Amino acid sequence: MSTAVLHRMEGAVSWITLNRPEAMNAVTWDQRERIIALLAEASSDPSVRAVVLTATGKGFCAGADLRGGPSAGSADAAVSAGSAGSAGSARDRIAGDVSRMIRLGAQRLIAAVLDCEKPVIAAVNGTAAGIGAHLAFACDLVLAAEGARFIEVFVRRGLVPDGGGAYLLSRLVGPQRAKELMFFGDALPAAEAARLGLVNRVVAASDLEKTAREWSERLATGPTRALALTKQLVNASLDVDRTTAFAAEATAQELNMTTRDANEGVTSFVQRRPPEFEGR
Repeated sequence: MSTAVLHRMEGAVSWITLNRPEAMNAVTWDQRERIIALLAEASSDPSVRAVVLTATGKGFCAGADLRGGPSAGSADAAVSAGSAGSAGSARDRIAGDVSRMIRLGAQRLIAAVLDCEKPVIAAVNGTAAGIGAHLAFACDLVLAAEGARFIEVFVRRGLVPDGGGAYLLSRLVGPQRAKELMFFGDALPAAEAARLGLVNRVVAASDLEKTAREWSERLATGPTRALALTKQLVNASLDVDRTTAFAAEATAQELNMTTRDANEGVTSFVQRRPPEFEGR
Protein backbone atom coordinates (compact mmCIF):
# COMPACT_ATOMS: atom_id res chain seq x y z
CA MET A 1 0.00 0.00 0.00
CA SER A 2 1.28 3.47 -0.88
CA THR A 3 2.49 5.63 1.99
CA ALA A 4 2.12 8.87 -0.01
CA VAL A 5 -1.00 9.59 2.05
CA LEU A 6 -1.03 8.40 5.64
CA HIS A 7 -4.30 7.81 7.46
CA ARG A 8 -5.09 7.08 11.06
CA MET A 9 -8.02 7.36 13.40
CA GLU A 10 -7.56 8.97 16.80
CA GLY A 11 -10.82 8.38 18.57
CA ALA A 12 -13.46 10.00 16.37
CA VAL A 13 -10.95 12.11 14.40
CA SER A 14 -9.70 11.09 10.95
CA TRP A 15 -6.12 12.28 10.37
CA ILE A 16 -5.14 12.56 6.68
CA THR A 17 -1.45 13.30 6.14
CA LEU A 18 0.31 14.06 2.85
CA ASN A 19 3.59 12.16 3.03
CA ARG A 20 5.95 13.04 0.21
CA PRO A 21 8.27 15.43 2.05
CA GLU A 22 11.00 15.01 -0.57
CA ALA A 23 8.63 16.68 -3.07
CA MET A 24 7.29 19.26 -0.59
CA ASN A 25 4.10 17.18 -0.77
CA ALA A 26 3.31 18.23 -4.33
CA VAL A 27 0.15 16.24 -4.94
CA THR A 28 -0.11 13.42 -7.47
CA TRP A 29 -3.15 11.75 -9.05
CA ASP A 30 -2.93 8.86 -6.58
CA GLN A 31 -2.77 11.20 -3.59
CA ARG A 32 -5.69 13.24 -4.88
CA GLU A 33 -7.88 10.16 -5.29
CA ARG A 34 -6.90 8.84 -1.86
CA ILE A 35 -7.77 12.14 -0.16
CA ILE A 36 -11.12 12.33 -1.98
CA ALA A 37 -11.92 8.75 -0.93
CA LEU A 38 -11.00 9.36 2.71
CA LEU A 39 -13.15 12.50 2.85
CA ALA A 40 -16.08 10.57 1.36
CA GLU A 41 -15.58 7.85 3.96
CA ALA A 42 -15.54 10.46 6.72
CA SER A 43 -18.87 11.83 5.47
CA SER A 44 -20.57 8.43 5.44
CA ASP A 45 -19.07 6.94 8.60
CA PRO A 46 -20.93 8.05 11.75
CA SER A 47 -17.93 7.08 13.89
CA VAL A 48 -15.89 9.87 12.21
CA ARG A 49 -16.80 13.25 13.66
CA ALA A 50 -13.93 15.49 12.55
CA VAL A 51 -11.05 15.48 10.06
CA VAL A 52 -7.53 16.91 10.20
CA LEU A 53 -5.62 17.45 6.95
CA THR A 54 -1.88 17.98 7.38
CA ALA A 55 1.52 16.97 5.95
CA THR A 56 4.99 15.77 6.85
CA GLY A 57 8.26 17.63 6.34
CA LYS A 58 8.75 21.31 5.54
CA GLY A 59 5.92 21.77 3.06
CA PHE A 60 2.16 21.42 3.39
CA CYS A 61 1.62 21.07 -0.37
CA ALA A 62 3.69 22.71 -3.11
CA GLY A 63 0.90 22.37 -5.68
CA ALA A 64 0.41 19.75 -8.38
CA ASP A 65 3.31 17.38 -8.98
CA LEU A 66 5.06 18.36 -12.22
CA ARG A 67 7.77 15.70 -12.11
CA GLY A 68 7.00 12.55 -10.20
CA GLY A 69 4.09 10.75 -11.82
CA PRO A 70 0.59 11.73 -12.93
CA SER A 71 -0.57 15.23 -12.12
CA ALA A 72 -3.27 16.04 -9.61
CA GLY A 73 -5.40 17.56 -12.36
CA SER A 74 -4.36 21.19 -12.03
CA ALA A 75 -3.45 23.60 -14.81
CA ASP A 76 0.10 22.85 -13.76
CA ALA A 77 -0.28 19.63 -15.74
CA ALA A 78 -0.13 21.68 -18.92
CA VAL A 79 3.39 22.62 -17.90
CA SER A 80 4.44 19.10 -16.95
CA ALA A 81 3.71 17.64 -20.39
CA GLY A 82 7.10 18.20 -21.97
CA SER A 83 8.65 21.65 -21.86
CA ALA A 84 6.40 24.48 -20.71
CA GLY A 85 4.37 26.01 -23.50
CA SER A 86 5.91 23.79 -26.16
CA ALA A 87 4.21 24.03 -29.54
CA GLY A 88 4.17 20.24 -29.85
CA SER A 89 2.17 19.64 -26.69
CA ALA A 90 -0.25 22.41 -27.67
CA ARG A 91 -0.85 20.82 -31.10
CA ASP A 92 -1.50 17.41 -29.51
CA ARG A 93 -4.07 18.80 -27.12
CA ILE A 94 -7.74 18.62 -28.13
CA ALA A 95 -10.09 21.47 -27.22
CA GLY A 96 -11.80 20.52 -23.99
CA ASP A 97 -8.96 18.39 -22.60
CA VAL A 98 -7.74 20.97 -20.10
CA SER A 99 -11.17 21.98 -18.80
CA ARG A 100 -12.07 18.30 -18.37
CA MET A 101 -8.83 17.68 -16.50
CA ILE A 102 -9.53 20.62 -14.18
CA ARG A 103 -13.12 19.54 -13.50
CA LEU A 104 -12.21 15.95 -12.75
CA GLY A 105 -8.98 16.79 -10.95
CA ALA A 106 -8.30 19.95 -8.96
CA GLN A 107 -11.94 20.97 -8.69
CA ARG A 108 -13.00 17.52 -7.46
CA LEU A 109 -10.36 17.68 -4.76
CA ILE A 110 -11.45 21.08 -3.49
CA ALA A 111 -15.13 20.13 -3.72
CA ALA A 112 -14.44 17.01 -1.64
CA VAL A 113 -13.23 19.23 1.21
CA LEU A 114 -16.06 21.75 0.87
CA ASP A 115 -18.69 19.02 0.68
CA CYS A 116 -17.35 16.80 3.46
CA GLU A 117 -20.12 16.43 6.05
CA LYS A 118 -17.64 16.59 8.92
CA PRO A 119 -15.63 19.65 9.96
CA VAL A 120 -12.20 19.66 8.33
CA ILE A 121 -9.20 21.36 9.94
CA ALA A 122 -6.10 22.21 7.91
CA ALA A 123 -2.90 22.04 9.96
CA VAL A 124 -0.50 23.86 7.63
CA ASN A 125 3.05 22.95 8.60
CA GLY A 126 4.90 24.76 5.80
CA THR A 127 4.58 26.19 2.31
CA ALA A 128 1.15 25.87 0.68
CA ALA A 129 1.37 26.88 -2.97
CA GLY A 130 -1.06 26.76 -5.87
CA ILE A 131 -3.57 23.97 -5.42
CA GLY A 132 -1.93 23.36 -2.03
CA ALA A 133 -3.00 26.81 -0.84
CA HIS A 134 -6.53 26.23 -2.13
CA LEU A 135 -6.63 22.86 -0.37
CA ALA A 136 -6.01 24.68 2.91
CA PHE A 137 -8.43 27.54 2.18
CA ALA A 138 -11.22 25.05 1.41
CA CYS A 139 -11.01 23.64 4.94
CA ASP A 140 -13.42 24.83 7.60
CA LEU A 141 -10.70 25.94 10.00
CA VAL A 142 -7.05 26.69 9.21
CA LEU A 143 -4.18 26.42 11.68
CA ALA A 144 -0.73 27.45 10.46
CA ALA A 145 2.77 27.07 11.85
CA GLU A 146 4.65 30.34 12.21
CA GLY A 147 6.92 29.51 9.27
CA ALA A 148 4.10 28.56 6.89
CA ARG A 149 3.58 30.54 3.68
CA PHE A 150 0.77 30.71 1.14
CA ILE A 151 1.59 31.38 -2.51
CA GLU A 152 -0.74 31.93 -5.48
CA VAL A 153 1.97 30.59 -7.71
CA PHE A 154 -0.05 30.32 -10.94
CA VAL A 155 0.86 33.77 -12.28
CA ARG A 156 4.55 32.88 -12.06
CA ARG A 157 3.89 30.14 -14.63
CA GLY A 158 1.61 32.19 -16.82
CA LEU A 159 -1.44 30.22 -15.70
CA VAL A 160 -4.95 31.01 -14.52
CA PRO A 161 -5.61 29.94 -10.91
CA ASP A 162 -7.60 26.71 -10.65
CA GLY A 163 -8.88 24.46 -7.93
CA GLY A 164 -11.51 27.02 -6.98
CA GLY A 165 -8.93 29.67 -6.14
CA ALA A 166 -10.83 32.72 -7.41
CA TYR A 167 -14.03 31.41 -5.83
CA LEU A 168 -12.42 30.78 -2.44
CA LEU A 169 -10.20 33.85 -2.16
CA SER A 170 -12.87 36.33 -3.23
CA ARG A 171 -15.16 35.02 -0.51
CA LEU A 172 -12.48 34.91 2.16
CA VAL A 173 -10.73 38.25 1.61
CA GLY A 174 -12.78 40.13 -1.00
CA PRO A 175 -12.09 40.66 -4.71
CA GLN A 176 -9.44 43.39 -4.36
CA ARG A 177 -7.23 41.39 -2.00
CA ALA A 178 -7.83 38.25 -4.06
CA LYS A 179 -6.61 40.03 -7.19
CA GLU A 180 -3.52 41.34 -5.40
CA LEU A 181 -2.57 37.85 -4.25
CA MET A 182 -3.25 36.28 -7.65
CA PHE A 183 -1.81 39.05 -9.83
CA PHE A 184 1.55 39.20 -8.05
CA GLY A 185 1.98 35.68 -6.68
CA ASP A 186 3.99 36.89 -3.69
CA ALA A 187 4.56 34.60 -0.73
CA LEU A 188 2.13 35.43 2.08
CA PRO A 189 3.55 34.71 5.56
CA ALA A 190 1.27 32.93 8.02
CA ALA A 191 0.88 35.99 10.25
CA GLU A 192 -0.25 38.14 7.33
CA ALA A 193 -2.59 35.38 6.14
CA ALA A 194 -4.17 35.40 9.60
CA ARG A 195 -4.53 39.18 9.50
CA LEU A 196 -6.37 38.91 6.19
CA GLY A 197 -8.68 36.20 7.51
CA LEU A 198 -7.26 33.25 5.57
CA VAL A 199 -5.96 31.56 8.73
CA ASN A 200 -7.76 31.14 12.04
CA ARG A 201 -4.69 30.89 14.22
CA VAL A 202 -0.90 30.89 13.90
CA VAL A 203 1.04 28.74 16.36
CA ALA A 204 4.63 27.66 16.91
CA ALA A 205 5.58 24.72 14.71
CA SER A 206 6.04 22.59 17.82
CA ASP A 207 2.44 23.31 18.86
CA LEU A 208 0.74 22.74 15.50
CA GLU A 209 -0.20 19.08 15.94
CA LYS A 210 -1.16 19.62 19.57
CA THR A 211 -3.48 22.51 18.67
CA ALA A 212 -4.99 20.58 15.76
CA ARG A 213 -5.64 17.68 18.12
CA GLU A 214 -7.28 19.94 20.71
CA TRP A 215 -9.53 21.62 18.12
CA SER A 216 -10.48 18.38 16.36
CA GLU A 217 -11.26 16.57 19.61
CA ARG A 218 -13.45 19.46 20.66
CA LEU A 219 -15.31 19.28 17.34
CA ALA A 220 -15.55 15.50 17.65
CA THR A 221 -17.52 15.85 20.89
CA GLY A 222 -19.94 18.33 19.34
CA PRO A 223 -23.32 17.87 17.63
CA THR A 224 -21.99 16.46 14.37
CA ARG A 225 -25.14 16.77 12.27
CA ALA A 226 -25.72 20.34 13.45
CA LEU A 227 -22.14 21.16 12.47
CA ALA A 228 -22.65 19.61 9.02
CA LEU A 229 -25.79 21.65 8.41
CA THR A 230 -24.08 24.79 9.72
CA LYS A 231 -21.18 24.20 7.32
CA GLN A 232 -23.60 23.85 4.40
CA LEU A 233 -25.40 27.08 5.32
CA VAL A 234 -22.20 29.10 5.64
CA ASN A 235 -20.64 27.71 2.46
CA ALA A 236 -23.76 28.55 0.46
CA SER A 237 -24.45 31.91 2.09
CA LEU A 238 -22.52 34.08 -0.35
CA ASP A 239 -24.01 32.41 -3.41
CA VAL A 240 -27.71 32.96 -2.66
CA ASP A 241 -30.09 35.81 -1.91
CA ARG A 242 -31.65 36.43 1.51
CA THR A 243 -34.90 34.63 0.73
CA THR A 244 -33.08 31.49 -0.35
CA ALA A 245 -30.69 31.67 2.61
CA PHE A 246 -33.55 32.04 5.09
CA ALA A 247 -35.41 29.12 3.50
CA ALA A 248 -32.28 26.95 3.71
CA GLU A 249 -31.82 27.94 7.36
CA ALA A 250 -35.40 26.96 8.21
CA THR A 251 -34.99 23.61 6.44
CA ALA A 252 -31.71 22.96 8.24
CA GLN A 253 -33.41 23.64 11.58
CA GLU A 254 -36.26 21.28 10.67
CA LEU A 255 -33.83 18.52 9.76
CA ASN A 256 -31.63 19.07 12.78
CA MET A 257 -34.53 18.88 15.23
CA THR A 258 -34.97 15.22 14.25
CA THR A 259 -31.48 14.33 15.57
CA ARG A 260 -30.65 12.77 18.92
CA ASP A 261 -28.13 15.51 19.61
CA ALA A 262 -30.70 18.29 19.25
CA ASN A 263 -32.94 16.50 21.71
CA GLU A 264 -30.00 16.00 24.06
CA GLY A 265 -29.01 19.65 23.80
CA VAL A 266 -32.47 20.85 24.81
CA THR A 267 -32.82 18.20 27.54
CA SER A 268 -29.41 18.98 29.04
CA PHE A 269 -30.27 22.68 29.09
CA VAL A 270 -33.51 22.02 30.97
CA GLN A 271 -31.71 19.69 33.37
CA ARG A 272 -28.86 22.17 33.81
CA ARG A 273 -26.06 19.76 32.91
CA PRO A 274 -23.43 19.59 30.15
CA PRO A 275 -24.70 17.91 26.97
CA GLU A 276 -23.38 14.52 25.87
CA PHE A 277 -23.54 14.54 22.09
CA GLU A 278 -23.35 11.29 20.12
CA GLY A 279 -22.94 12.70 16.64
CA ARG A 280 -26.35 11.37 15.56
